[in-house]
Amino acid sequence: MKSLSVFFKDVGSAVRNPKVLIPVIAVMFIPILYSGIYLAAYWDPYGHVDQMPVAVVNLDKGAELEGKSLQVGDDLVDELKKNKDFEWEFVNASQAKEGMQNDKYYMQITIPENFSSQATTLLDDQPQPAELIYEPNGNYSFVGAQIGKTAIKDLKAKVSAKVTEAYAETLLDKFSEVSDGLAEAGDGAGELNTGAGKLDDGAVKLKDNLAKLSSGTLELQDGLSPLSDGVDALHTGATQLESGTTSLVSGLQQLQAAASDQLQSGADQLKDGSDKLQAGLQSSLDGTGKLQAGLQSSEQGSAKLSEGLQSAVQGSGTLASGLQSAVDGSSKVADGAQGVADGLKQLAASNPELAASEEVQKLLAASEAVAEGSAQLHESEQKLAQGANQLHEGNQQLAAGATELHGGQQQLLAGADQLVDGQQQLLAGANQLSEGGAKLSDGLKQFSGKLGEAASGGTQLVNGAKQLGTGTSALQTGVGKLSGGVSSLTDGSKQLGDGAGELANGLTELKDGSSELATKLNDAAQKTSEVKKTDDVVNMFAEPINSAENEAESVSNYGTGLTPFFLSIGLFVGSLISTIILKMRDTSVPGASGWSRFVSRTLVFGSMSIFQSVIVASFMLYGLGLETHSVGLFYLFTIITGLTFMLIVQALVTWLDLPGRYVVILLLVFQLAASAGTFPVELIPSWLQAFSPWLPMTHSIMGFKAVVSSGNFDVMWHQAGILAIYAGVSILLTLSYFLWSGRRPKKEAEMTDSAESGQVVTA
Repeated sequence: MKSLSVFFKDVGSAVRNPKVLIPVIAVMFIPILYSGIYLAAYWDPYGHVDQMPVAVVNLDKGAELEGKSLQVGDDLVDELKKNKDFEWEFVNASQAKEGMQNDKYYMQITIPENFSSQATTLLDDQPQPAELIYEPNGNYSFVGAQIGKTAIKDLKAKVSAKVTEAYAETLLDKFSEVSDGLAEAGDGAGELNTGAGKLDDGAVKLKDNLAKLSSGTLELQDGLSPLSDGVDALHTGATQLESGTTSLVSGLQQLQAAASDQLQSGADQLKDGSDKLQAGLQSSLDGTGKLQAGLQSSEQGSAKLSEGLQSAVQGSGTLASGLQSAVDGSSKVADGAQGVADGLKQLAASNPELAASEEVQKLLAASEAVAEGSAQLHESEQKLAQGANQLHEGNQQLAAGATELHGGQQQLLAGADQLVDGQQQLLAGANQLSEGGAKLSDGLKQFSGKLGEAASGGTQLVNGAKQLGTGTSALQTGVGKLSGGVSSLTDGSKQLGDGAGELANGLTELKDGSSELATKLNDAAQKTSEVKKTDDVVNMFAEPINSAENEAESVSNYGTGLTPFFLSIGLFVGSLISTIILKMRDTSVPGASGWSRFVSRTLVFGSMSIFQSVIVASFMLYGLGLETHSVGLFYLFTIITGLTFMLIVQALVTWLDLPGRYVVILLLVFQLAASAGTFPVELIPSWLQAFSPWLPMTHSIMGFKAVVSSGNFDVMWHQAGILAIYAGVSILLTLSYFLWSGRRPKKEAEMTDSAESGQVVTA
């Protein structure tokens, strides 16, 4: 009771002192400032997006699809005019650009020129989807841009439905054409079935007739064997006759050729040759006389040539000796010129002034030129001396050859005399040979005539034998071909018979298959004709799936969804600010024990938390119209959350004082980031996810969601139990401090009290 009396005295002191009472009342409304006002401002922002201006630019030029006009851009504009999701403003491109730059529009939607034409490329080899261009103005408002992106998805679905509707109408029109085509194909299949029946009957008859043909060809093949043997024997005899007559004619022709051609030719050639020999010998005799006279003249000329060459040998020797003397002289001249040049160089080197003289330079250049010319002259004379020596040696060889030539010509002259005597004897024998050749030629002409008559008769006999052999050969070939043809005909007729059987079977299958084909095509035509193009069918093609939202787990508005997060923040901040206006460690009763101070301080902060919780919960329920699954449990969980936060803050600030408030702020920052109040915990960094289960605000948010949104009270009680553990640990920490501080020396306690006297107010 003494501890409670300290608490009541502290409360009475605060109530009687306006400087204490007014700040306490103000702090009670801190959670409303943090959570209520913010949520009131953004309680249902998506319910007012129809006030967000969005620019729409339609550049579409339209297109045609299967002869029908397609104006997707105009259809979209008409749809947007009926739609109140945004404040649509239909402007041109320049107006839209200017409005985006001046932050007049939150987003620009552009329908390009080829929007409709690209929508008609579905059945092309390379279809090109139509593109709806949108440009969110993120620099103006990031959240507004995100809302615009969400709206674009709905627009895309609506435009796609319109385009699909046009596709569906075209496709359903094609179904009617397909149905008519299938009906025509069914009629054709029926006619095919009739024709297949007729073919089947013909195939049976063909099979029977081919069997008869095969039997007849076998009998014909048996009768051809004796004929073939007789033809072979006849051909053999004809071949032998032809060979004998050919040999006879060949012998006669060879004899005739020998007698008439070769012998006669030989006799004629003998006569002609003897005449030519006689004429040639006479010409040779005349030529030999002329040769003899020429050799005599040549012998005299060679003697003169030998004498002249001897003189040339003597002259070339004299020339070689003279040139050798000239070579020796030019050598001495060259040595002298070189000596003069070397002397001038030495003189110029010994006297620099003299060397610098222009006249000396010219003289020195001239001496060098003379020395160089003398050397060249010496080389030329040496070459001339060598040539003169070679000329002398050549003249000597020519003189020796001329002497030998003179001796040979004397021998030729003696042989020419002997040749003249022999040619005269040959001329006499040639005259006798010419007379005998003429007689031989006349006898051979008579023998050749008789042989020609015999050869002519043999030739006629050979021609007849050849014709007989050719005829028997052709007959033999024809009989062989006939036998082969009959054999092939037999095999072919058998194959045709087998094929006719297979053809009959195949035609039976064709008849059955064509009947089935006609039935199936007629059924398909009937089924496709049942597909009717109605507005409901077209709409079903365009939007085959509708989405139905189950609102059992949905949240009514933006403010309701964020209430757990901001309500927890407001209660935590209210607890932190309460430690600024209220004493943490002392009371208004001097000398109170540690236990009494603990009870008084805990009841003061607990009462403050309860008042804050009730006030902010009432504002949420009746000020903002928050809907919950249980009003009583909402009040209860709000109080539990507020008490837990207050006790945690009290424990930290009581133990650490001002650094404790800094720790509380750090804890608040971690809870803002890792408690999953706005984004799911899976979307934050992994190292922050590790902190999330240990943060008290994580559990308060989950509990508020259960009470406000889901109605799962088991989850609420589970989270309330976890918060109670935090509260219990915090109470024990605070109690341990007051019990520990009650045992400190009095002087130390007074110093602590004097330090706390600097706080704003006391309670």
